[in-house]
Amino acid sequence: MKRRLMQIYQALYSVFGPQRWWPAESKFEVIVGAILTQNTSWQNVEKAISNLKKEKVLSFQKLYKLKPGKLARLIKSAGYYNIKAKRLKDFLKFFFKKYQANINKLALVKTNKLRQELLLVNGIGPETADSILLYALDKPVFVIDAYTKRIFSRHGFLKEKTSYEAVQNFFKQNLKKEVRLFNEYHALLVRLAKDFCLKTNPRCQACPLGSKRFYR
Repeated sequence: MKRRLMQIYQALYSVFGPQRWWPAESKFEVIVGAILTQNTSWQNVEKAISNLKKEKVLSFQKLYKLKPGKLARLIKSAGYYNIKAKRLKDFLKFFFKKYQANINKLALVKTNKLRQELLLVNGIGPETADSILLYALDKPVFVIDAYTKRIFSRHGFLKEKTSYEAVQNFFKQNLKKEVRLFNEYHALLVRLAKDFCLKTNPRCQACPLGSKRFYR
């Protein structure tokens, strides 16, 4: 299984190249983006991030002081904007109260401990928590999303309704625990799902994983 997973990774990398994900100018921006990207496309999140930058409020201090109503208006393109404004505010309160809004202090916390703390913050589920850990804090955590489940269920590795934890353990047990590998692998799966392994009308004939060599 370890060999098969690496063959898939290498095939995707050879076709798509490095994805350079997560696109952001700071670790704090990654965290904000991870919360905003829930149930929406990255294109919509980019618009929201752009609005925050135009208003010059994309920093902890300014977002912390910003009124919820104005924050909601600025992130409207991300959808569920009132809910997400509250979730951002709840994270900011946690970040300040527990870690004095210091990213470096946050990064020093052991992965499992920090993950449990993040999951206790309103609106932060496993995927968002793991995205923060991997992409903002360089923790070796494999992020699972609907794209990953779709691809690996269609190729017979697991069932699409398999739990988040079970799918994550599948990757943890069969891949080297490396931040760069986890980062690139997940980003490549997202690219594959968007370009080929579509939810409806998937482009199976043109898929980079169409070769039978992955399933011997």
